Amino acid sequence: MSTVTTLIGLQTPSIDEKVPSNSSDRPKTPVSNSSVASRVPSEAASQAPGFDAKNSVTPPHHNRTQQPSAIRIREHHGLSEIELEDMRAQPISEPLATSSSTVTEKMDPNSPPESNMPIRDERIYLATLSYNLATAGWNDGTLGPLLPRIQEHYRIGYTVVSMLFVVGCAGFIVGALSNVYLSEKIGFGKTITLAAASQIIAYTMLAVAPPYPVFCLALFFNGWALSLQDAGSNSFVASIPRNEKVNMGILHALYGVGAFISPFIATQFSQQKQWSFNYLISAGISIINVALLLYVFRLKRQSHFIPETNHSEQTEQQPTSDNLYKQIFKQKSVHIMAFFILVYVGVEVTIGGWIVTYLVRERGGGSSVGYVSAGFFGGLTLGRLVLLPVNDMKIGHKRVVYVYSILAIALQFTIWFVPNLIGNAVAVSLVGLLLGPFYPIAMNVIAGLVPRRYITSGT
Repeated sequence: MSTVTTLIGLQTPSIDEKVPSNSSDRPKTPVSNSSVASRVPSEAASQAPGFDAKNSVTPPHHNRTQQPSAIRIREHHGLSEIELEDMRAQPISEPLATSSSTVTEKMDPNSPPESNMPIRDERIYLATLSYNLATAGWNDGTLGPLLPRIQEHYRIGYTVVSMLFVVGCAGFIVGALSNVYLSEKIGFGKTITLAAASQIIAYTMLAVAPPYPVFCLALFFNGWALSLQDAGSNSFVASIPRNEKVNMGILHALYGVGAFISPFIATQFSQQKQWSFNYLISAGISIINVALLLYVFRLKRQSHFIPETNHSEQTEQQPTSDNLYKQIFKQKSVHIMAFFILVYVGVEVTIGGWIVTYLVRERGGGSSVGYVSAGFFGGLTLGRLVLLPVNDMKIGHKRVVYVYSILAIALQFTIWFVPNLIGNAVAVSLVGLLLGPFYPIAMNVIAGLVPRRYITSGT
């Protein structure tokens, strides 16, 4: 194979002789001084006396920014080649994307922008919304211990009393559907504060132990209010462009704290004549919630606290509520995750709400069996605090759902078939521990799958 020598821009004869592979034996390539000089602008000559720049001749294919050629020796299939290449500076066709705006434009539109939010403000927002979800946990942990007493007071069976869960779920669904419209029309601050104030009205109605249909209507109204607060809190925390997973874990851990404490209070009231006065405490907690939301968020939109810094989202036309509904429901991930959350929340509320009635009827438990519900939500809280970091580092979200679900189902079988009150109480707590990380994981997955403009739109 003959040696190929490329001479770029030089009119010198081609070199046909082979060059040994050993670099020490390589002969020097004769290059005429006139040829090299023709390629190099005479910058030195331009500085000499009598130099006329107008009359000077420069080859048309060269400019003053070019630099002299250099000799490059390379090896190709065991043979050496001598290649004279033009090492002049090449013009840069495109500037480097060093500015923050250019980098932002090339970022994934679903990725969070860099945060300019002070850490102090972030902690204040997180603490306020964590208390907000703690009130939701307080609500969910209250009904279970009171359920036997409600049956006794209204003299109803299991089928009729189960309507309390049905109307609460229906109110929650209506709230989820109305959240997009309300958030767009009046904004995040007004929506979440309105919902929190509506809870006070619902608890006031429940505190007087009204007729059973009115009791159901109050729980429907309460479910609607809880749904708006849950959606607003999760949307806001998911939009904070820093510590998303940690913040989401803390948020839902505080939900578990509220659900853990409330059964202790509800169990005591279930043994009193005025059992419905338990909801007066719930109303007092909701009043504090409204005060905090008003003081921190001041009825303002979410964009006031978390400005959209993504350029693509700034220039994109904001969809109307009708179009936004269509765009959201076109997302396949929305349907899948909605079904997952529906099943999970159904399991969580069913266990926390019915376990007391089950242990009273099937295991002969007394009035203090209401504390078992606290054990379930205590395990839920512990799972969200302890297992969530372990899931991220060791197991991963994909395997967690399968492994924890199988273990929780196995423990649930022990509750059904092992007739031991203490053993069942321990198993219920362990089920709560395993189910704890599911909801924060789901929220983090949704924040990564659904475009951020759908999460924050209108808020």
